[in-house]
Amino acid sequence: MNFDLTPLFRTSIGFDRMAQLLDQANRIDQTPSYPPYNIEHLDENNYRITLALAGFSEQDLNITTEQNTLTVSGKIESETEEKDKNFIHRGIATRSFERRFQLADHVRVKGANMDNGLLHIELEREIPEAMKPRSIEISNGRGRQTIEQKPKAVKDDKKHIA
Repeated sequence: MNFDLTPLFRTSIGFDRMAQLLDQANRIDQTPSYPPYNIEHLDENNYRITLALAGFSEQDLNITTEQNTLTVSGKIESETEEKDKNFIHRGIATRSFERRFQLADHVRVKGANMDNGLLHIELEREIPEAMKPRSIEISNGRGRQTIEQKPKAVKDDKKHIA
């Protein structure tokens, strides 16, 4: 069952991101379970997403970021080789997929590498200087000075043409 939440957000200014997240959550019927993945918190500002992608090579994968959404997709192009094989049991999934991750603000993708069928995507949170906590000095009220600004006299250097 899907609900249209658009009328609720018409008067909400500045809550576009929240509206998008609620709308996306409403549209997802079932969370896909393929490919399986882990998200690791390495330290204060670094994270790693690891996807299990047995059977995929680097050329079969595509990683993109757009508006705080990391998208990992894969499609094996060499399916012609698979058609010639006669499988008794096929347990290694090699189907196409697309997996999306919502990134927090100021999180960027540092890089990705493939190792033994695992795709590791390194993420880093970069907080802008303006948003970092800073210490404010507290004065005791003594020694307070008022600074007055006086307008500077402007010379009229323009020549009047008669």
